Amino acid sequence: MSTLELIGLTKRFSGRPVVNDVSLSVADGEFVCILGPSGCGKSTTLRMIGGFEEATQGDVRIDGASVLDLPPNRRPTAMVFQKYTLWPHMRVAENIAFGLGLRGLPRTEIEREVKQSLALVGLSGYDRRYPAQLSGGEQQRVALARALVLKPKLLLLDEPFSNLDALLRVRLREELHAIQRRIQITAVFVTHDQEEALSLADRIAVMNAGRLEQLDTPDQIYARPRTLFVADFIGQMNLLPATLEDGRLRLGRHVLPAPERLPGNMPLTVAVRPEDLAVVAPNRETDPGTLWQARIDQAIDLGHYRKILAFAPGLFVDAQAAGTVRLKIYAPKHFNAREGDPLWLRPDRYLVYPGGMAPIEIRQPLVAADHSASAIVM
Repeated sequence: MSTLELIGLTKRFSGRPVVNDVSLSVADGEFVCILGPSGCGKSTTLRMIGGFEEATQGDVRIDGASVLDLPPNRRPTAMVFQKYTLWPHMRVAENIAFGLGLRGLPRTEIEREVKQSLALVGLSGYDRRYPAQLSGGEQQRVALARALVLKPKLLLLDEPFSNLDALLRVRLREELHAIQRRIQITAVFVTHDQEEALSLADRIAVMNAGRLEQLDTPDQIYARPRTLFVADFIGQMNLLPATLEDGRLRLGRHVLPAPERLPGNMPLTVAVRPEDLAVVAPNRETDPGTLWQARIDQAIDLGHYRKILAFAPGLFVDAQAAGTVRLKIYAPKHFNAREGDPLWLRPDRYLVYPGGMAPIEIRQPLVAADHSASAIVM
């Protein structure tokens, strides 16, 4: 059963749509991340779910019933904001108990619920502290406890970790993931951080310019992005224009096997993930047209991997164009890369995007290769 349904949800500001006809459903106990670049409409979508923003058209349904006419305090939701929004003059326990007090619960029950919420977020014994006495991570835990103590049907989180340092973000998102699984609460989490979305979500909703580009599991979003925007936005990807010529894909001076029944006379794009682009040693049996030649311009040791910048001319339909290829070589760092050295690259797996159509996956037989190397075109 779906806990949340968005049906044609739209929001316009001064006639301009910032959320445009978004429809999706979130199942009971599911964790969905809304992911996208700044200004794509993800936070506005979340605020319409919570009642903090009025929808221009469409509907928001929770457990099958529309909540559009309900104010935020009457919706079965609780929001954790990017800023902690704690009352500075109230102790931790008072901040968490505030919503329960508005509901008129007995004092003994409020104290019990506050104690349980503090234990849930790992802050037992912090009840008498003031927000100013807490670190940023502790304040965000209090904000989470304040939302969870209300026992909402739907937990909404608007980039709650964006103000924290990188290590603390990782630790808190792991804790949030464990808490959500433990209490099986339905959650919608807004972020622009791909790693957060990929590590937290059961499904990811990728938004762009107010529209929903793809709603899918993290592995499908990464391995089979349905649009060029998703392919370019998620992870790192080579996006190369191509043409169909004699049953093969022509990329400048290079060719690749083409999918069967590929429509002609339309724009084509070849997309290759870094880990699917192998460094190979050409031999007499190798068709040189299937290999991409590059030359190392700079090698940068970054500790756990080596980043290589290399020039790779001839990978484009325009044979005069030159791209810059960035190689990443992961530990063990046995790949000896020096400035000026040539590289031969071969895609083992790639996606072909015919204009306006779903991508087609192609896999080539593996060849002898150094698969510790991967590349992306800048």
